[in-house]
Amino acid sequence: MDTSVDTFDRKILALVQLDCHLNAEVIAEQVGLSASAVQRRLRRMRSEKIITAEVAIVDKQALGPLMTFIAGLEIRENYDALPRIGRWAEGHPEIQQIYYVTGNVDLMLVITAQSVKAYDMITARMMAENPHITRITTNVVLDTIKQGLYVPVEPT
Repeated sequence: MDTSVDTFDRKILALVQLDCHLNAEVIAEQVGLSASAVQRRLRRMRSEKIITAEVAIVDKQALGPLMTFIAGLEIRENYDALPRIGRWAEGHPEIQQIYYVTGNVDLMLVITAQSVKAYDMITARMMAENPHITRITTNVVLDTIKQGLYVPVEPT
């Protein structure tokens, strides 16, 4: 599997991250390739998992009031517990993101819930089913200033 990403691939990725419904002709015109070359590159980047998904991003507020919580988890024997917690979280879509971090906590989770009570139920279940979690420190998000999924594609 050749996962090298050249300048044309980076230009294509920059465009499809902003709108994955752009057709190959529009992309081709903007990056300076033929439509068939763009299609081949997109097909390759999908098969090589450079493009991992093409999804709809939903406005949380359009679905009613949802709260966002940032939870810091302290883990006992964290190297053994990390894969287990990750597998557990896969079955819980309210857990939006998990980051393994340095600092006072081991994991940072982004969790959405309809209320503080609903969040408390999620974390109670999480602790009951994952005994390696020793403590959860919670921050409640008051307002989202910036939220993005765009990955910068320019070479560093």
